[in-house]
Amino acid sequence: MSFLVNTPVEKMTGPYARRWWALLVLCLSLLITVMANTSLIVAAPDMTADLSLSSSDLQWVVDSYTVPYAALMLVLGAIGDKYSRRGALVLGLLIFAGGSVMGSLVDETSLVIVARAIMGVGAAVVMPATLSLVVATFPRSERAKAITAWAATSGVAVAVGPLVSGWLLEDHAWGSTFLINVPFAVLAVFGALALVPPSKAEGMGRIDYVGGLLSIVTVGSLIYAAIEGPHSGWGVGPVTAAVIAVVGLVAFIAWELRHPHPMLNVRMFALRPFTGSMLAVMFFFFGMFAVIYYATQFLQFVLGYGALDTGVRLLPLGGAVFLGSAVTGVLAPKLGVRVMAVTGLTVGTAGMFLLTQIDKGSTYGDFLVPLMMLGLALGLAISPATDTIMGSFPESELGVGGGVNDTALELGGALGIAVLGSLLGTAYRDELTDLVGNRLPAEAMETAKDSVGAGLAVAQRVAQDPSAGPQQAQTAVDAVHQAFAHGVAQTSLIGGIIMAAGTLIVLAVLPGRRGFARKSAEPGAGTAVSEAATVREHTVSPR
Repeated sequence: MSFLVNTPVEKMTGPYARRWWALLVLCLSLLITVMANTSLIVAAPDMTADLSLSSSDLQWVVDSYTVPYAALMLVLGAIGDKYSRRGALVLGLLIFAGGSVMGSLVDETSLVIVARAIMGVGAAVVMPATLSLVVATFPRSERAKAITAWAATSGVAVAVGPLVSGWLLEDHAWGSTFLINVPFAVLAVFGALALVPPSKAEGMGRIDYVGGLLSIVTVGSLIYAAIEGPHSGWGVGPVTAAVIAVVGLVAFIAWELRHPHPMLNVRMFALRPFTGSMLAVMFFFFGMFAVIYYATQFLQFVLGYGALDTGVRLLPLGGAVFLGSAVTGVLAPKLGVRVMAVTGLTVGTAGMFLLTQIDKGSTYGDFLVPLMMLGLALGLAISPATDTIMGSFPESELGVGGGVNDTALELGGALGIAVLGSLLGTAYRDELTDLVGNRLPAEAMETAKDSVGAGLAVAQRVAQDPSAGPQQAQTAVDAVHQAFAHGVAQTSLIGGIIMAAGTLIVLAVLPGRRGFARKSAEPGAGTAVSEAATVREHTVSPR
């Protein structure tokens, strides 16, 4: 038997026999790309100390992965459709592994940012390829289950990333959190060649590179503005980026409407099931990534947990994702996409509102229930929404469909961290100023207001100052803890309001089951698949 799977899935006469093993490889590939987004949150304190990172430096170490990741997925998904989805997966894994090796070896901030950007490019190839290969490899009657497993993997990775990172940081430097990606990426490459059948679009026209370039400019500029504006102020750079994003979006829509072979058929956004599912994915990850961002900091800086202890305490979130995925696998075929998506968003919104009760005396127990609610919500909502999005695209555009879904996911997460992270920083600074006032030198006060980690570092220097002493240092520590807890509570209130508004929007946009045309899908297809097929049938694609 040949090591390589050489028969394209499009030429197989029946379902691929080893499709569930192939799904395992695709989920592993997805796992490491999502983990790279969350594991760095736990490693941030060590990196900050070792590289002397400013708050702005740390922001870009994190977000240099996000910008290319979100901006390139649509284009790279289309290229994978055209030439080879499996080839795109393997190439993306190799690029991702190369960036990881570089990140583990460098010791300058600028080079770490470059390494993270290379990893982001690799992830932008991998993520849409995994989803398009799931849909291409599985018969329609099994796609809902396969997509549920894919979506559950993305949710579990959010919790597993900090755990693995924390475990490594117990005995190794922060570079190990990059290097751990390499063996898993290599394993996924061999697994892809041995178990994942080749696949590409049949009869696909020429790639719309102009539309692709406009999408890159639009999404990249939007994310840059969302990150840099709230963090550094709305100066020339962020404002210019926001204007470019708006102009780019208008140009993209105009170009796609007139192009005979568009990168993305923008007419699909007039269809409520597709648009409602996109909004559900975006709003959910808006809240999820933001909560992980500041809950992890609270556990480390306020409660004093180490990196490994923090990772362990995020595990219940992953368990709740599995529970939600199991429930949605049973209920989605009976209740439909709208009920599952809105229920998930409602549970997630309630979890975020619970975090408004956080104060200086809060313990891990005060985070446990909200985290589990967010994990349950992800399991309930994401797979039916993703199933509807992917089912809206013809077989020739599965990579584009994966890119669209993943762009919504990543855009929501990036905006959540940028917007709510900025609100958290503002609330923290204002509260710390009220609590400490002029009791610290001006320079030390400016440093302390930069972040909770910087505030604790200032308190440590106060403790070493003979003229101050331990009592004044403890007062400074208490003030930093109280200010950050206040910031978490205030940010959760705003985030909860945004998610509640998003829930109402999704409720209004997504039609109920009666809103879908009563056209039958293949026997055994789940509700989400049947609804998605109806969306696709009502979308006139120029291709």
